[in-house]
Amino acid sequence: MRRGLLATLIAAAALLAPPAAQAAVQPYGTNDAGGFRNVLPPGEAGTDNAIQLAQFEATGARPAHWDDQQPLYENLLYASPTLTHDQIGDYFKDATFGVPDGQVASTESPEPGVTIVRDKAYGVPHIYGDTDEEVEFGAGYAAAEDRLFLMDVLRHTGRAELSSFIGGSAGNREMDRTQWAIAPYTEADLQSQIDDAPKLYGAQGQHLVDMLTAYVAGINAYIAQARLDPTKLPAEYAAIGKLPQDWTGTDVIATASLIGGIFGKGGGAEVKSAQALEALVQRFGTRRGRRAWSDFRSANDPEADVTVLGKRFPYETTSAFAKRGLALPDPGSVKDAPVAPPVSAAASAADSASFGAQLLKDAAAPPHASNWLLIAASRSANGHPIGVLGPQVGYYVPQILMEEDLHGPSFDARGATFPGVNLMVQLGHGRDYAWSATTSTSDNIDTFAEVLCQDDFHYLYKGQCLPMERLDRTNSWTPNADDMTPSGSETLTAWRTVHGIVYARGTVHGQKVAFVSARTTYFHEADSAIGFFELNDPHFVTGPDSFRRAVGGINFLFNWGYLDSQHTAYQMSGWLPERAKGTSPDFPILGTGQYDWQAYDPATHTEAQVPLDALPHVVDQPYTVSWNNKQAPGWAAADDQWAYGPIQRQKMLVQNVRRDLKGGRKMTLEQLVSAMEEGATQDIRVFVLKWVERAMGHPSDPALKNAIALLNRWKASGGHRRDLNKDGRYDDDDAVTLMDAWWPRLVRAEFGPALGTVAMSRIEDMLPVDDGTTETATASAPAFFGGWWGYMSKDLRDLLDRRTVKGPYSRTYCGNGSRSRCRQALRASLKAALGVTRAQLYGQAPECKDDAQASCFDMNRSTIASGIGMPPFPFQNRPTFQQTVEVTRSVPR
Repeated sequence: MRRGLLATLIAAAALLAPPAAQAAVQPYGTNDAGGFRNVLPPGEAGTDNAIQLAQFEATGARPAHWDDQQPLYENLLYASPTLTHDQIGDYFKDATFGVPDGQVASTESPEPGVTIVRDKAYGVPHIYGDTDEEVEFGAGYAAAEDRLFLMDVLRHTGRAELSSFIGGSAGNREMDRTQWAIAPYTEADLQSQIDDAPKLYGAQGQHLVDMLTAYVAGINAYIAQARLDPTKLPAEYAAIGKLPQDWTGTDVIATASLIGGIFGKGGGAEVKSAQALEALVQRFGTRRGRRAWSDFRSANDPEADVTVLGKRFPYETTSAFAKRGLALPDPGSVKDAPVAPPVSAAASAADSASFGAQLLKDAAAPPHASNWLLIAASRSANGHPIGVLGPQVGYYVPQILMEEDLHGPSFDARGATFPGVNLMVQLGHGRDYAWSATTSTSDNIDTFAEVLCQDDFHYLYKGQCLPMERLDRTNSWTPNADDMTPSGSETLTAWRTVHGIVYARGTVHGQKVAFVSARTTYFHEADSAIGFFELNDPHFVTGPDSFRRAVGGINFLFNWGYLDSQHTAYQMSGWLPERAKGTSPDFPILGTGQYDWQAYDPATHTEAQVPLDALPHVVDQPYTVSWNNKQAPGWAAADDQWAYGPIQRQKMLVQNVRRDLKGGRKMTLEQLVSAMEEGATQDIRVFVLKWVERAMGHPSDPALKNAIALLNRWKASGGHRRDLNKDGRYDDDDAVTLMDAWWPRLVRAEFGPALGTVAMSRIEDMLPVDDGTTETATASAPAFFGGWWGYMSKDLRDLLDRRTVKGPYSRTYCGNGSRSRCRQALRASLKAALGVTRAQLYGQAPECKDDAQASCFDMNRSTIASGIGMPPFPFQNRPTFQQTVEVTRSVPR
């Protein structure tokens, strides 16, 4: 009776209620100024069911839209530098709002008030919602459609429990260790960040919670269907013997902690920096050792390449050696404090096969890095700003970014976003403006030395002996079809103080201390959503000023580039702490309380921050270029960033822009695309060849003469690492190979004798000789982000022509200041390089053993988080997602 009555009531209600309505779909181009294109390889699709996986394994066929953007991305390599404007569409797809008539592939309404339309060309989800909450529901649903298994990998990685989810391979367990050391959160910690949002941000915070709730509901709506419908269930779940579980808001926070902890931070290397100082003092004595440390530190090198031209933004002006609160570790006392013992690779049976292996490692050190190039209206050939811009987050299958097109009361935006936190477009365009970011690598992490009391797990803070908080994460695993590592379990343990997480222990003036990493965004992983929502809101962003205010709501550290039909702008974002006055920005500081960040509140994890207007910014500069370089004159590099010297990667882009603007000329969009792409294949080390050759003099040895001539011909042709004729070898293959063999030998010949083994090693801990160094067992694409090319340039100019040097070093390192000894050392290093074989350089990587050459070693390789993979593709050092923008009109609000 009761069931019958209930059914009758439901049927009656259905008759009375209006039919479920889809959200209205806007016609193609509605509210879009036009001029937006983008590319995101390999493709939008990233969920493969069992049938699709079986087809791939049998025939190699991939699902629709799995790899259809890969050719666009790859083939730009062969179009530069003769690219024409009409050809831009061959390498960047149309990114206009909506879907053209006749191009709708599918339409679905997973909930009344939500419509998701996918286009035939690339399968991008175009999401329409009657309310902002419905937009979020659609965003969650579409993300699960395109990236469900990857999202599951990300939320488990963010919680440091990847091994429990996928398997106990060495790679997965190391990722758990890395994440637990960065962001160890209890479930209560994660929930508190949701609960505190309205308390900290009022109506904006409550809006964030409401959006989060709707977004999670959308994910779970798809999961509920996938559990019942095999065509919607990613095949990878069967391989690990699991089904997808419902999402919660805390899963989103955990994923945000992973993404922000990788891409939006800088600093935190104070102990390593102190160890480099210690080695230099032992080598040269206190005064000269400190001066040598300052040479390599490059905190404010006047020759550094900058984004803001001409205007100073002073930051971290206190001396590194300021005594107030200084806690330099005693020599030899520092010991790491890992969350668990290191994992031996022998402990795993399936590292290479695991869907998760290498995920965090590759994300933390992507093969390249983000860049953007903006040309102001005054220097643009069409009279309006132009831009080429995008983030570099590494290459993944499926891609760790996805694309979405969002439309609702507070949404008109299309672009790239991280699945699992894709409540909004994070990098893309609005109605008549576009924006993107590069990681700023500025300084939002400090090290405090907690003075121990009672035992190793109590510390002094404001006169009290407080217990450290123990944070445990226990993981367990069993063999599965993807990862056959034998069953096991382990517990990761982190120790937390009022400042942060213990990462090392040692002594300061004989007193035991624990060195703790304090990050401004810890316990505030999702706060940046407020600024991102404003970037998506066409009623908020109406020009450079409102763009800057929106960016001011983002607490992670990024360099944001912006353009509309009239203006370009740059604004750095991030919570940078106002440090206690008179304390060192470079070395550990005592954590006893009196040297805390200004206005620091341990209960809310908040502090006084550098105000928005004091962060580097500029509007309508003739050209504005960022490639993770120094932001502005006076803006000190973070303590872990030692590469901001005379030669930084940005120079490879700026030289091309300046060439095209020379003599008052104006630049076209195709020229700007080519300026980016030409830099994408250049070897930065050619910038020092002029000074190396001068230092070497004129050797009589024919082999050395021929080698120098070979390198000079390569430099004259641009110094590229590319194969334009597609014969399988670089066009300047012999020169590239010689440089790869010579570089580490050249650097160590120049600096090693003066520095000695220990100091040289400590400086290399802070800045590797070359992030593209070969002779390793793992092939990798050269990023040219950090290396000793800047050190070499300044040191050799110090030796040969000090008049060319701004901010000379405290000493000349090559030959200990002797030109003849320097000459002999450099010649000997080149002679040694000539004896290195290709097999020694490139053949140690298994995939290059039978093809031992640079073009194999340099390949861009994807991290595979799916049963369906993608092959490597030719080297390009450019963003993962990239936009081209030429907006010529504004859209009325």
